[in-house]
Amino acid sequence: MLREKFKHDEAGTLGLPIRIVVLTVVGLIGFCTILTALSNAPAPPKPMYATANMSVLSLPSTEGGSNKETNLSLSVKVFDSENRGISDANVIAWSPDRKKAYSGVTDLEGNVILKISNPELPPGKAEGYIRIKVMREGYRDFTSDYFLKVIQS
Repeated sequence: MLREKFKHDEAGTLGLPIRIVVLTVVGLIGFCTILTALSNAPAPPKPMYATANMSVLSLPSTEGGSNKETNLSLSVKVFDSENRGISDANVIAWSPDRKKAYSGVTDLEGNVILKISNPELPPGKAEGYIRIKVMREGYRDFTSDYFLKVIQS
């Protein structure tokens, strides 16, 4: 019955081709707008990494009441996924007891030497870890809670 009605009444099809053309044009304009927005989006930050010149830091024993000052140099290398040094990166390292922080900025090759004075282990512990955070614009922050193991010798 409905088919017969469509065969005799063309009112439903009047203007249909122009509607299809208008909707297609509007859809293409929307699609082009989305593609333009995506192509102008900022690039995602690149990863970066850091290594130290040692794997374990040994602190001198404090037995016998020795309060001798301990000054250590920790060399840190910051690099990207292609092993190129990253310059001007901010490097922050925290002592194992998390009470002191040391910082520096990398040179052109991605190297920085952090002067660590009197690092202390957490109370009652024979070992701990130096925590590090590296930051630079255009790169994802690098953080390691277990960057360098520190032991009491």
